[in-house]
Amino acid sequence: MTISAISPAEALKLIEAGATLVDIRDADEHVREYIPGAINVPLSRLCELPSGPVVFHCRSGARTTGNAPALIAAAKGAPVHLLAGGIDGWRAAGLPTRVDIRQPLEIMRQVQLGAGGLVLIGVALGFLVAPAFFGVSALVGAGLMTAGATGWCGMARLLRAMPWNQPAPAV
Repeated sequence: MTISAISPAEALKLIEAGATLVDIRDADEHVREYIPGAINVPLSRLCELPSGPVVFHCRSGARTTGNAPALIAAAKGAPVHLLAGGIDGWRAAGLPTRVDIRQPLEIMRQVQLGAGGLVLIGVALGFLVAPAFFGVSALVGAGLMTAGATGWCGMARLLRAMPWNQPAPAV
């Protein structure tokens, strides 16, 4: 079975005809912005996929395309489609999304911002104050290499524990 990428307009027609819209992003991404009516079934929980025709989406379409074989297998023979451009494409087509600005940025974006900031600070201080500050950039680089090699990211764990990453109260 092959999987086809469809436009947001085509996806909307399928959803209105009974297809399930499935967001494969992680929960922290989904709560910040989502397409109304989409259910969140991250890649790690594809076994929980409901039966029937499915339209999968992620943020940009890259994650769904890269995981197409797993998505096809999880659908157990049901028709499967990918939302071209993901939620970004949906929004660009003028279709509605729901944004909860009370929710923090996704953890990986926080890691990227934090790591990038620490590297820049380490380099700036290394040039302006003392060369020993270049060690800050080296430590961040070593941490990122460790995270890439092992899948364990200390900065992500630390950021998840921060007060701003605790669940927002329900309204």
